[in-house]
Amino acid sequence: MGLFCLPVAHLSAQAVQDAKTEVKPMRDGQHDFDFQIGTWKTHLKRLVHPLSESDEWAEYEGITTVRKVWDGRANLVELSADGPAGHFEGLNLRLYNPQSRQWSLNFASSRGGTLGQPTIGGFVDGRGEFYDQEDFEGRAVFVRFVITPLDADAIRFEQAFSDDGGKTWEVNWVATDTRVK
Repeated sequence: MGLFCLPVAHLSAQAVQDAKTEVKPMRDGQHDFDFQIGTWKTHLKRLVHPLSESDEWAEYEGITTVRKVWDGRANLVELSADGPAGHFEGLNLRLYNPQSRQWSLNFASSRGGTLGQPTIGGFVDGRGEFYDQEDFEGRAVFVRFVITPLDADAIRFEQAFSDDGGKTWEVNWVATDTRVK
């Protein structure tokens, strides 16, 4: 009999109790984005040429509006911003999956007009991390999107790419939102 094939009868009562207490119920995160519902002033920086060793950034100022959908199990984010590089409009449909207890962030720009590959993840201790794998200029890259509430009225968003399997990350999008009161 292999190591992993021991019958339960061979386990001590304490080992069985320890196994039962280690299993924690999955956290229900369906209201993780409730803190962001409302209107926000947005300062956005995006790296003009990601994964090219360039350090040229385009900056924008704009407004982000977040609306609750389905009693918080989804929300719709609309961003409109302007800067020296032009006008930018983005839309993010965030959907909560009650079975996996994870969110999918589904982004589209008005220029492209289609939803991109969703990033999937959730919040731990108030910080959101979301990941996916996408094609970027003919190569597969990992994408990481991090949401960090700075306080009740400020949030930082950061997107990064990795083209080495997640060993290193290059930040290519940083937005700071401040609540409009």
